[in-house]
Amino acid sequence: MAHDTTENPNGPEDPLTDLLRRGARDLIQQAVEAELQTFMETYAEDRLPDGRRAVVRNGYQPERRVQTGIGDVPVQVPKTRDRSGGGRHFTSRLLPPYLRRARSVEELLPWLYLKGVSSGDFQEALSALLGDQAQGLPASTLGRLKQQWLTEHADWRERDLSDHRYSYWWADGIHFHLRGGDDDRACVLVIIGVLPDGIKEFVALDDGMRESEQSWYELLVRLRDQQGLPQGPRLAIGDGALGFWKALARVYPDTRRQRCWVHKTANVLNRLPKRSQPKAKSALQAIWMAETRADAEQAFDAFLTAYGDKYPKAADTLAKDREALLAFYDCPAAHWQSIRTTNPIESTFATVRLRTHKTRGCVTRNTVLSLTFKLGQSAQKRWRRLRGYEWLDKLERGVTFIDGVEQTDPTNDEASSVTDRSAA
Repeated sequence: MAHDTTENPNGPEDPLTDLLRRGARDLIQQAVEAELQTFMETYAEDRLPDGRRAVVRNGYQPERRVQTGIGDVPVQVPKTRDRSGGGRHFTSRLLPPYLRRARSVEELLPWLYLKGVSSGDFQEALSALLGDQAQGLPASTLGRLKQQWLTEHADWRERDLSDHRYSYWWADGIHFHLRGGDDDRACVLVIIGVLPDGIKEFVALDDGMRESEQSWYELLVRLRDQQGLPQGPRLAIGDGALGFWKALARVYPDTRRQRCWVHKTANVLNRLPKRSQPKAKSALQAIWMAETRADAEQAFDAFLTAYGDKYPKAADTLAKDREALLAFYDCPAAHWQSIRTTNPIESTFATVRLRTHKTRGCVTRNTVLSLTFKLGQSAQKRWRRLRGYEWLDKLERGVTFIDGVEQTDPTNDEASSVTDRSAA
């Protein structure tokens, strides 16, 4: 189907509205193609006397536009021809010929957002858009869509990354509950990277076994040896899952580690009584909010002194990752807000968890993986560039940063003075 290039007569379009309309167009196209495949398989054995298939594809009907609360969505339905003269032809239940107007945007958006995450709710959402005519969508059509998503994911995980270079990675394992089976939890291993132009994208999204070292190792080896990514990021940000860090050291030993402060704060507070947690949380915040590494080290020591004797487990939990918790001080200050935590993953998959839990349709690992992949791709379109991405080029060229400030060579006549942190 051709891209929608019609200009908005009311002026520049809201990017979110454009994203939603494009998402609607692409999903409608996928769903109609799945309907068509089901129709074609029904008559696959019907043959002419010379052995040719009786029912064949025959191009597309003229494009038409369906009016929705987010503007006109262009649609185009495939055509078929019955060469036997039997009059059999494909009619889409999703886009019947008379359909020209969808219901209100309040009913349309849930369908766009769910993206077909379960058979039951997918049909319910389509009904909200199209009315009772959507009730007849066969289950095989929905199953075909899910299989198509798995195929798309399989192709995506084999894409060539030889021309990619990532400055930062955020890595985490996202867990989902399954229904039935010996193992009622699934784990999806996720890596998000930032490119030299500040664009964030998924690097990997794979099924894993409880974030084990072996699962992470297999993923990273595939990135390096099969997808052409010989060099890891300068800094990887993650939680305390030892599997990732051990695998990273084996595959990309030059990559530095940054422990997520959100996870670490939660781990430390869990080892303190509730009455002590508010004050301890403020003391921990004083560490990662410090302007310089020296100030952070001082606040770090103050916490260990204050809680070490009475709550040694809490102090040990903090102390064991001291260097990894303060690695961000050697990066541009403009990036600190983004690289101190795994928030890019957490914020994205909070929505995914909500949708998969709401639909209660993730009954297999493959279903979890396909839905996570499709919803993650949708979320990726809304990501913003890394704040202060202009500094990535200097980071990649090996420029030294101390306390977030670029260190210039005083012997270079053309070098500017030390960059002020506020400019970063």
